[in-house]
Amino acid sequence: MVELTDILKDVNARIADACAKAGRDPRDVEIVAVTKTHGPEVVCEAWEAGLRIVGENKVQEAAWKQPQSVSGPEWHLIGHLQRNKVRAALELFSCFHSVDSLALIDRIQTIAAEVGARPSILLEVNMSGERSKSGMRPDEAPAAVERALASPNITLEGFMTMAPFVPEEKVEETRPVFAGLRELRDRMETQFGVSLPRLSMGMSGDYAVAVEEGATWVRLGTVLFGARPKVKPQRTVDAGDAGESGEGGGEFDRVMD
Repeated sequence: MVELTDILKDVNARIADACAKAGRDPRDVEIVAVTKTHGPEVVCEAWEAGLRIVGENKVQEAAWKQPQSVSGPEWHLIGHLQRNKVRAALELFSCFHSVDSLALIDRIQTIAAEVGARPSILLEVNMSGERSKSGMRPDEAPAAVERALASPNITLEGFMTMAPFVPEEKVEETRPVFAGLRELRDRMETQFGVSLPRLSMGMSGDYAVAVEEGATWVRLGTVLFGARPKVKPQRTVDAGDAGESGEGGGEFDRVMD
C-alpha cells in the first residue's frame, strides 16, 4: 500500500512542474483534501501528511464526521449548498466554494449576520456551458460580485469552476475552461477595484492544467485516497433549519475532486 506522504510527493512535484511552466510560485497553490465518503481516520491521515484544508461535498456528512476527526484542519464545503442548510453549514465550514446565485448570497448573509459569522465564499461559474454542471453563467458574475461585496458578513475570495470530465489523453481540452475563469476573475478585479485571489479549479484528473492556468486551490480526493468506499450516508437534521425556506429534498450530489 502506497503511503499518503509518498503520493503527496508525486502530486506536489506535478504542481511544482506546472507552476514552473506558468512562472508561478508553488507556494501559491494549496490542496483541498476531498474526503467524501471516507471516514474520520482519513482526515487524520491527511492532517498528519501536512494537508491543512479538508473539503466535503455535503453538510450532513461533515456534521457527523467533523466531531470524530482530528482538530486543526480548515473545513471547506465544495459541494452544492441548499439555502435551507446554510445555518448548519455555517457551524461547520469556514469557506463555501460553490455559491451559485444571488438568493444564496442573500441567505448566507442573513444567517451569518444572525449568528455572528463571517464566512469566505467563492462564486461558482459554469464556464463550460454544460447543462449537467451547476453554477452561474459568466455574464451573471458581475451582479453576484456586486451583491457579495455589499454583504458585510461575507468575504468574497474568488471563483470556482468544474471542467468537463475527459479521458487523460484529452485533458488539454479542459484548458479553455480554467483560462476562462482566470480571465473572468481578472476582469472582475479591474471592474470592482478589489483583489479576488482564490481560484478553486482542478481535480484529480486535470489539476496540473488548472495550476498552469492559475488555480490556487485544487480539489483532490481520488488521487490522494484512492477510490471512494461505498457507504450509506449518515443523515443529520438541524432543527433550526428544517422548516426554513429553500430547496427541499436531498442535496445534489456532485463529484468535486
